[in-house]
Amino acid sequence: MSEARQKFIPAELSGQRLDRALARMFPEYSRSRLKSWLLQGFITVDERAMRPRDPVIGGESVLLQLQPEISVKSEPEALDLDIIFEDEDCLVVNKPVGLVVHPGAGNPRGTLMNGLLHHDPGLDQLPRAGIIHRLDKDTSGLLLVAKTLQAYTALTRALAERKIARHYLAVCAGVLTGGGSIKEPIGRHPVDRLKMSVQRDGKPAVTHYRVIQRFAAHTYVSVQLETGRTHQIRVHFAHRRQALVGDQTYGGRLAIPAGVSDRLRDTLRQFRHQALHAEKLTFAHPRSGENIDLQLAPPADFADLLSALAEDSALRI
Repeated sequence: MSEARQKFIPAELSGQRLDRALARMFPEYSRSRLKSWLLQGFITVDERAMRPRDPVIGGESVLLQLQPEISVKSEPEALDLDIIFEDEDCLVVNKPVGLVVHPGAGNPRGTLMNGLLHHDPGLDQLPRAGIIHRLDKDTSGLLLVAKTLQAYTALTRALAERKIARHYLAVCAGVLTGGGSIKEPIGRHPVDRLKMSVQRDGKPAVTHYRVIQRFAAHTYVSVQLETGRTHQIRVHFAHRRQALVGDQTYGGRLAIPAGVSDRLRDTLRQFRHQALHAEKLTFAHPRSGENIDLQLAPPADFADLLSALAEDSALRI
């Protein structure tokens, strides 16, 4: 049995289209979901079906039969998830390098989604098991997940309105003189459809960065996303010929700078994933509105890379 909710249309909404009135009355659900429920007969007005464009008078009784959105086909799977924050509405997980977020071709099992469904079976009633945003397979760090439909709607809306702040740590090739912003549109690569690239007709993409530390031939940066395009940070830095260390897709062949220490040479050769870590996540709690501000240090291999870079730079002085 689905949960039912009943409300009366306020007088101040008189004359409004029904779909717009519903959006005002039930802001915890998206307009598209409310319209879908209305067209399927799960929303009635004075015990009768109405069309989205029908006007309301005010005072009518609206009965909404909540429908679970079962859109997940993945099977629950016991995984050792590192949960950084969790309550009844949402959770934040520390995704390690190598863990795929969603099942897909070549990765039917062993994904974060499989692990989340085992951790909380109720997530099978949410789109994408409640996952609000994604991280690439070889990017580590904080990832936000909703646990209720209301939280999912609020958090996806906040993400679309750029009210969720995501900060990353990265190491790129080259020595940057200062911070700045990269504003280049991103679209699917015209030849390699598995890659993204800067395209004149792509979607707007904005990446802000500041320098944390300069090394002999690399730079440690803090990056903040204003938009969230696929592979955005990696594509933007590669477009400027400052690809992230270890990026197997956008970095080209491994280039070892001349005169590096043995330790740094070995470290660069062994670092086989992009040096990118989702360090900080800030968002308004979907129920209370309280500001949630989480921060997570990078994994051991990232820290070892920074240590090797600093040691090499010190030897050159």
